Amino acid sequence: MPAMGKGMQQRTTVEAPARMLRGSPSEALGSAARTLELEAAGLDALRAALEGPLGGAFAEAVSVMGRASGRVIVTGIGKSGHIGQKIAATLASTGTPAYFVHANEASHGDLGMIARDDVILALSWSGETAELKTIITYSRRFAVPLIAITSRPESTLAKAAEITLALPRADEACPHGLALTTSTVMQLACGDCLAIALLEGKGFTAQDFKVFHPGGQLGASLKFVSDIMHGADRLPLASEDAVMSEALVTMTEKSFGCLGIVDGEGRLTGIITDGDLRRHMGEGLLSARTKAIMTRDPKTVAPDTLASAALELLNASAITAVFVVEAGRPVGILHVHDLLRIGVL
Repeated sequence: MPAMGKGMQQRTTVEAPARMLRGSPSEALGSAARTLELEAAGLDALRAALEGPLGGAFAEAVSVMGRASGRVIVTGIGKSGHIGQKIAATLASTGTPAYFVHANEASHGDLGMIARDDVILALSWSGETAELKTIITYSRRFAVPLIAITSRPESTLAKAAEITLALPRADEACPHGLALTTSTVMQLACGDCLAIALLEGKGFTAQDFKVFHPGGQLGASLKFVSDIMHGADRLPLASEDAVMSEALVTMTEKSFGCLGIVDGEGRLTGIITDGDLRRHMGEGLLSARTKAIMTRDPKTVAPDTLASAALELLNASAITAVFVVEAGRPVGILHVHDLLRIGVL
């Protein structure tokens, strides 16, 4: 090894000690079960608190957040910050404008993101997070409503807040009581409760939800049947008195594997499927009238049915296509392949 020259220092590397995984697969499963039990116990405690002393503060928080003309500014640091980011995202996607401001960045210009008509939702399990001081001071200076989610009602954060959601203390799933597990699950659940209460209070609908979720499988499932159905020019239809030899030509040309049967006023009264053809296979099939072959009262959907609901109907009924009707008259047809094409499946 060459000698070190003047001014050179020997580099040392600190490595974490290697840890060998101990225990059997059954012990790992036992550990998972204990973790879930402890976290479930925390959620049970949170529910009990909401039915007791926490309930009034929760209702007040929902009221203040719902009345705000600005946004809900969610803040926190560390694990509480990560949970806060998810809460902000959930609020924003369910009709409550929200934004996450990192507590550390607040003192470096991000306080400018907080306006007087906003509401601040601050997360800190201990309530003594030093990095929150800047935001607390700012909220008091400009009278921005402050809601705290903490486990210590006597903490600095709780004393500064107008509303304190004091979560019950619970055992962490970590056997050393150090890794935040149960506590973060409870914080997240409290945030979900706020978001859903606001959603329901505002009458936020599936159609509203679609506006904020246009992409991916979720966006596809929130499309309406009218967005993806085949229109009147593709409808496989025949009258009740049509001869099967002619009706089969229409059924084959339209290639949906079914044929809608309509009465004299254009109302859908029945359907003929491949299964109906097999059940009536014989010498008299081609000369029969469609009303003698059809299955009456077929499954239908309305144009404003969600694609996800239409898929549920197809699966539950074990069918591959369904007619779309308005006032009893067919206006379109939807095939399971259409749902597959847009990514609902």
